[in-house]
Amino acid sequence: MSVLQRKQTALSLVSIYEISKILSASLNLEATLRAVLNLLSCYMDMRRGVVAINDAAGNLTVVAASGISPRDVSEGAADLPAEVAARILSGEMPFVTENVADDVLLADYVRVPDALEDETVSFLAVPIRTSGKPFGVLAIARVWNRHGAIDFGEDVRFLTMVANLVAQTVKLHERIPAECSAAHHSARLASVRPAPRPDATAHHLADVIGVSRAMQQVFAQVHLVAPTRSTVVLRGESGTGKELIAKAVHVLSPRTAGPFIKVNCAALPDTLLESELFGHEKGAFTGATNERKGRFELANEGTLFLDEIGDISPSFQAKLLRVLQEREFERVGGTRTIKVDVRLVCATNRNLEEAVAKGEFRADLYYRINVVPIFIPSLRERTEDVPLLADHFLAAFNRDNERQLRFTDRAVAALQTCSFPGNVRELENCIQRLATLTRGDIIDEIDLPCQQALCQCATLLPQPAYTQAREPATSPEDESLAADWQEVDDLSNLDALPQRERLVRVMERAGWVQAKAARMLGISPRQMGYALRKHNITVKRF
Repeated sequence: MSVLQRKQTALSLVSIYEISKILSASLNLEATLRAVLNLLSCYMDMRRGVVAINDAAGNLTVVAASGISPRDVSEGAADLPAEVAARILSGEMPFVTENVADDVLLADYVRVPDALEDETVSFLAVPIRTSGKPFGVLAIARVWNRHGAIDFGEDVRFLTMVANLVAQTVKLHERIPAECSAAHHSARLASVRPAPRPDATAHHLADVIGVSRAMQQVFAQVHLVAPTRSTVVLRGESGTGKELIAKAVHVLSPRTAGPFIKVNCAALPDTLLESELFGHEKGAFTGATNERKGRFELANEGTLFLDEIGDISPSFQAKLLRVLQEREFERVGGTRTIKVDVRLVCATNRNLEEAVAKGEFRADLYYRINVVPIFIPSLRERTEDVPLLADHFLAAFNRDNERQLRFTDRAVAALQTCSFPGNVRELENCIQRLATLTRGDIIDEIDLPCQQALCQCATLLPQPAYTQAREPATSPEDESLAADWQEVDDLSNLDALPQRERLVRVMERAGWVQAKAARMLGISPRQMGYALRKHNITVKRF
């Protein structure tokens, strides 16, 4: 693979990663989809884009658009030509036109007034669907230099991945009842004590505690993907409870009666990991006195949970990829091919996109496991859940030690201000330590190690690279995000402007604060900085 190809692959992975974060960051579907389109405009020279979804009556309706003014959208200028939409939805295939000027269906529909004389405008559209028939279309118009060349196949593959993520998000939004937001709002207004009970929320998972909006979104995603056969990858920091979420995916699936087998890939060297996953025949190596089934065999007709999959070596990644593709393998030292029916759930706290870009993780394996990513929030992003979790861990301590310990309101409020770099696991250890060292029956604020300058966990900050790569996991409230988009829409015909001028106008609106401008466009500050450099825009200093 050439240097250019590696860079393009890395950029594609980063873009998919950023899109995954955008789609899971807000309950405002229109604003979320517009943010995705704006990111595409930075990634692939997209000049206009449309996401159209079938409404309740089965009519294809534009939900989000970019490069088209809000007024034009309301007047129907973004509506896909009926024949083009019919071809995509009925044929369930991508639609590509190299030069819209040569297509009578698109010549009037796609207009890019800022295209240069040596640039060609192309149109690409892919169906939006999950497991059934398409229910929407993702369509873009992009430009390219006619003296060069463009790989439409790569663009179509990339857009298809984006459309799959969009499809899952749309279905998720359809399944989240309005009561979820109401329950979350009520929980936030409630006093710290007594803590709200988990069964008061709209969504819940067995053995997983959470009333925060961040966890409600995770619960809703789990309920959506569990009934399917899709591979799931759980992303998040250590200690966030990925194993519990993996078990919930299994319990809520049709495979709940089958086995749930788990393997920590980081705990074993390659030689032992191969035997552990695939099993071995008698005499395969010194000490192999009997044949042994591997975890893949043991998980047949059930679920296999591969924890810390980002830590396996490149050589073993190739072996694992073959099993995931063919669902068959041979035991170590054996020649008989064994077929299995296994639902795979993976987890990692690593930035897989960065690992792929560095050549540390195979891109083909990344695409194989990254079918449905679910981002598990850190405890810092779900402080509303701290009272529930603290009560749960204290109750467990009381049962095990025949104690009657209780928290004061001040103690719980203080716990909610802690950063907890070790997440839920660290909170559990903190409660165990507190309860063990408390002499009476009351745990007050002064008893907390952090209030006595005895907590050493703060030295673990800043957070691991995963969190830094994921960027602002704590997204703005929906109302704030909608307000930012309203600011953008208030700029007359902003979406119709050339990209450079649009960036300048948004930066001016944001007071030349890159972070705010990035949020208004639905992209990361890093991407905003790249776009400014790409278009040679000097940031004004005041």
